[in-house]
Amino acid sequence: MQKKIITVLSILFFMFGFITCLNDILVPFLKAVFVLDYAQAALVQLCFFGAYGLTSIPASTLIEKVGYQKGIIIGFVVTALGCVLFFPAVSFHSYNIFLGALFILAMGVVVLQVAANPLVALMGPPETASSRLTMTQAFNSLGTFLAPMFGSWLILSKLEVSGSAESVKYPYLFIALVLVLIAGIFATVKFPEIKKHAHSGSWMETLKNKTLVLGMIGIFAYVGAEVAIGTFLVNFIMETLPMGEAEAANMVALYWGGAMAGRFIGIFTLKMFRPGKVLAFHGLLSILLVIISIKTTGQVSVYSMILVGLCNSIMFPTIFTLGIKDSVSSERASGLLATSIIGGAFIPYLTGQMADGSGLRMAMILPIICYAYIVFFGWKFRGLNIKITE
Repeated sequence: MQKKIITVLSILFFMFGFITCLNDILVPFLKAVFVLDYAQAALVQLCFFGAYGLTSIPASTLIEKVGYQKGIIIGFVVTALGCVLFFPAVSFHSYNIFLGALFILAMGVVVLQVAANPLVALMGPPETASSRLTMTQAFNSLGTFLAPMFGSWLILSKLEVSGSAESVKYPYLFIALVLVLIAGIFATVKFPEIKKHAHSGSWMETLKNKTLVLGMIGIFAYVGAEVAIGTFLVNFIMETLPMGEAEAANMVALYWGGAMAGRFIGIFTLKMFRPGKVLAFHGLLSILLVIISIKTTGQVSVYSMILVGLCNSIMFPTIFTLGIKDSVSSERASGLLATSIIGGAFIPYLTGQMADGSGLRMAMILPIICYAYIVFFGWKFRGLNIKITE
């Protein structure tokens, strides 16, 4: 039964990875359609990831009341609604409606995240929670790998021909239909009963776990760095190499493909070495690669930045499972960690502001600062074995 649940959850991870990464295509797309600067274009990520900060705690409360399965179904339906709202956004040619649709879409993804991550962690032995979550996150990365190619083919290639926003309508309608179909599949699967804590405590009691608080900062830094690079990678490539949006978007797929490959490798490395040490090593390598990318030109600069995706691979599941360790309530700890995904709203926006003032290369200093914290977090907990309280 547990293997079946993990398989079904892998589909869930694939879908919200796919949807989230499509934002990296929407940013250059909407930047061109509405003639925006970098900071204005980054509002896409501000609205999408801002939903994590505003709705993660309510989402965890919802999961506590209705359970994981119903919560996941609700998440899929809300996400589908956000996709459908792209129709009026195109019809009125309104950037604000686009942003509103993305916020609603993100609310659904938040519910999925808050439900799925602790559920995977609880679907097996506590000692292997990190590697198990890394495995399901690998399917998340498969979605992020395919999304840029999907977006390049159906969205950006049409932009180069028509220059209008029409090309986003039908891809997002198709995604909405797929989401409703998956929600129906989830409704037919029998989930095992998850043992709840007799006393889950208050939110403030949950926050007394210092590891959780440091993990929240870690999630903020990791998501902020990864999304900032992914958001502006199309523009970074176009500034460095002579190519158009669609061709550059295909190269962005390599960035997310590296994260996918790294997560499959991480299934084994996280069993062989202490997770904190693996995390610190990946953070150090990320810093080195971004510095090389800033200091060089041409293909070396582009591929150094793309390789950062490989380093990102194990960061989220490792930080998450370290952060949730010994929490009095896995649902509430998950909600707080998911709230920290709001880093994907602020770091890209600040990166866009810096890019408008000092250039895109210099703006990549912000991801370096984020990775420096991840090195600190991993090294601080280098001696811990991950055991999640069930």
